[in-house]
Amino acid sequence: MRHYLTAFWRDNRKFLLILVSIVCFKSAVADLNSISGRSMQPTLLDGDKVWVNKLAYDLKIPFTGISLVEIGDPQYGDIVIIDSEAAGKRLIKRIIAVPGDTVYMRNNMLIVNGEIVDHKVLSEGNDGIVISEHLFDQTHQALLTSPRNRRLTRSYGPARVPEDHFFVLGDNRDNSADSRLYSFIPRSQLVGRSSSVVFSLDNEHSFRPRTERFLAELD
Repeated sequence: MRHYLTAFWRDNRKFLLILVSIVCFKSAVADLNSISGRSMQPTLLDGDKVWVNKLAYDLKIPFTGISLVEIGDPQYGDIVIIDSEAAGKRLIKRIIAVPGDTVYMRNNMLIVNGEIVDHKVLSEGNDGIVISEHLFDQTHQALLTSPRNRRLTRSYGPARVPEDHFFVLGDNRDNSADSRLYSFIPRSQLVGRSSSVVFSLDNEHSFRPRTERFLAELD
């Protein structure tokens, strides 16, 4: 058996080293993440594949959540991938409040540190109202259920974000399980940051490529 393993290693060493390098790269440096569901509409669509920078915040030991060194701090508006223990699955959401902030929502009006987050209506359609939201120095879009169709208003808090935790929301505010359900997200559960769509397939139309979304930057 030992002779067989030695021969196998000798014959396949280069391939195995490349394979291990790729797996370690995907675990600790960067990877692709599939978008399933509508919780981040209008920013992300079901069928998008997004680039995940796993070195955005921490250098971690491959295949673990153990951080060796902190590289950067999560910022307002960052789109983050989360290994959520509370949800029991991977989530993708937007950071709305950081440690020390007080966050409050009333009828979908977002208030951070006592200040109403500036927003304006961009459009209204069957899916709801698309707004532009200005969160400190970052601007992004969000989707709200049309008032005439709303079955449940969204309210939360006020609550203070604890140290090393973050408050996250889906951009589709009335169709997202986020910090309002799972509470604050520990920094240790942040996998990385996404800033672009690599490619996109329309799952509802025979996986037709959405070429207009290929390599699209995310706000």
